[in-house]
Amino acid sequence: MLPETMRLDGRVAVVIGGTGVLCGRIAETFAGAGARTVIVGRNAEKGGAVVRRITGLGGVARFASCDATDRAQLRDLVADVAAMDGGIDVLVNGAGINSATPFLDIADDEIDRIVRTNQTAVFLAFQEFGRWLVERATTTGVGASIITIGSASGITPLSRVFTYSMTKAAVHNLTKNLAREWGPLGIRANVLVPGFFPAEQNRAILSPDRVEAILRHTPAGRFGDPSDLAGAALLLATDAGRFITGSEILVDGGFHAMTI
Repeated sequence: MLPETMRLDGRVAVVIGGTGVLCGRIAETFAGAGARTVIVGRNAEKGGAVVRRITGLGGVARFASCDATDRAQLRDLVADVAAMDGGIDVLVNGAGINSATPFLDIADDEIDRIVRTNQTAVFLAFQEFGRWLVERATTTGVGASIITIGSASGITPLSRVFTYSMTKAAVHNLTKNLAREWGPLGIRANVLVPGFFPAEQNRAILSPDRVEAILRHTPAGRFGDPSDLAGAALLLATDAGRFITGSEILVDGGFHAMTI
């Protein structure tokens, strides 16, 4: 049994990007801790698979279709969750895509696509969910936890992922800025920073030489497993992390502890 401070009973967690590997595991962990979990994404088939895994283990979850780059759809999502699920207590900003295009070959449409998915979507979600959360906190004193999925490249520039790194640095900054803005209302905002976790969006850049370089630079000597990230997310979502805000929580196997 989890300690009470690590439980999410009676709370609603919205996981944008919950159809992916990492955020899907985070959603499963939240549901296992008692949250009513809303899996948000564009792929109903993948979303349904996550919901079935959660409900098969006795959790409560549903899928909500939404393009997180579309303000109107996000606004409708907020209203839908507030009405159907009774409120919003945890928000995970987890939409993201990547590309390994050499810098001088990056075309305008690729820049626009990555910036809109990784950066603009997070900005819009902060605004649309933030309106609801700030109003509730102002009138009732009830806060919330917002978790942005950042990246090791948002702290230290990494080769071969130029536009991705730029967008992640931006959302790190935005999340910490809003932690300062909304902290007095009890709305916490943190960046969860994965190290190297093999997933659909980065397999294209994991060539054998790059894998060797990554593992040589990671004291833990391995890639991350989705469950490694989910535990840290649970800390940030629950009352166990109630004094953590404006932080970058690194889950990287010691990658950022290495220099030479």
